Amino acid sequence: MLTIETVPYRGWKNNIRLANGQVELIVTQEVGPRIIRFGFIGQENILGEFSEQLGGCGEKEWLIRGGHRLWLAPEEKPKTYELDNLPVAIRKITAGGIRVVQPPGKLAQVEKTLEIALAERRNQVTIRHHLTNRGRKPITLAPWALTVMARCGTAIIPLPEKIPHTARLTSNQNWTLWGYTDFSDPRWTFLSRYLLFRHDPKRGPNKLGIAHREGWVAYWLKGTLFVKWFAFKEGVTYPDQGVNFETFANERILELESLGPLVALRHGQTTTHTETWALHRAVPECRNETAIEKYVHPCAAHFRR
Repeated sequence: MLTIETVPYRGWKNNIRLANGQVELIVTQEVGPRIIRFGFIGQENILGEFSEQLGGCGEKEWLIRGGHRLWLAPEEKPKTYELDNLPVAIRKITAGGIRVVQPPGKLAQVEKTLEIALAERRNQVTIRHHLTNRGRKPITLAPWALTVMARCGTAIIPLPEKIPHTARLTSNQNWTLWGYTDFSDPRWTFLSRYLLFRHDPKRGPNKLGIAHREGWVAYWLKGTLFVKWFAFKEGVTYPDQGVNFETFANERILELESLGPLVALRHGQTTTHTETWALHRAVPECRNETAIEKYVHPCAAHFRR
């Protein structure tokens, strides 16, 4: 049975909890828009949290806090880091769905909205990220959906199927690197069909962007597998030299980030980017392709639109 209720959480008094008997999400109402918890009921949060930043509001500087948030791409200070530390409007829109709206900020004048829907009989969540231009001037941007994962897990990123050299002579992949991207970092594991990126609290920033057509990425932690699905659209322009997926890690976090296309929005126009999430229990740690194909890939293939 689906339930939507107001609950306290980590210092905030008024948060919205969506639950279906298997999993729960908690969405902050005093700041945001932000999903601060996603997990099996009574078990650990698969999303990362900055405990010292929880429960507050009205700060003078942007705080990451943790959880899942919506940003504007490409990254630009101060516009991307516009404050999200004031109350948001939340209302129920379906039996298992809510709409969370942050009023437009003074810098970008963009309204941010999350529509969050939890399935009744499976642990599947659909999140629609909307950006609406409320300013008078056109603005070019892309929705950027960033999920902070709990510490010390491993991201699992599928790569394109290998094809013979004689079958295609042109490239079929696009990776974007940053000035601090370092492939000698032992957090990376390069396999033939998968790329693994492990969180290590002793190592600093590293990042990679991919034009990702495989449709899903995953994160494994202590037997729980988080899967995130998102689309790649051919023939459009994506931020950061054409990537729709980015992963970033430092000492405290590992993020799984998907992006929508760059669009020019006139006053009142909206762009939307959709993700779908799921959780799976009792998945063993997978360090090679045989194990990933046996235990992780079936979970990713389980996605139902």
